[in-house]
Amino acid sequence: ELQQKVEETELLKMELQMLETERVRLSLVEEKLLDVLQLLQQLRDSNISKRTLGKILLSTLESCRDPQPGKAHLFEVLDTLYHELAACELLQSQPLEKAQSCQSLSNPLVISC
Repeated sequence: ELQQKVEETELLKMELQMLETERVRLSLVEEKLLDVLQLLQQLRDSNISKRTLGKILLSTLESCRDPQPGKAHLFEVLDTLYHELAACELLQSQPLEKAQSCQSLSNPLVISC
């Protein structure tokens, strides 16, 4: 009976550790999502076109089409989207006329907005 209690305790400890790991992972995803939403809000306030935002999103999805081994796919997509949004010239204090002509650079992960 004592051995059974020890085994149950060990199982509960493992489950608790797995739950804590999942909680940390979800916290990281939540932080990255909030960062992405903040960038989207800044771009919206800068009057970025829907077409430009669509190009950024499609580029992100294309670059994350094949998940990297050992990396959470959702976090990878959010991270890539964050970096592509952050690379927009509108967020770099460039003139609006220049920012409206979105042209892709040679690197598919970098987009100039």
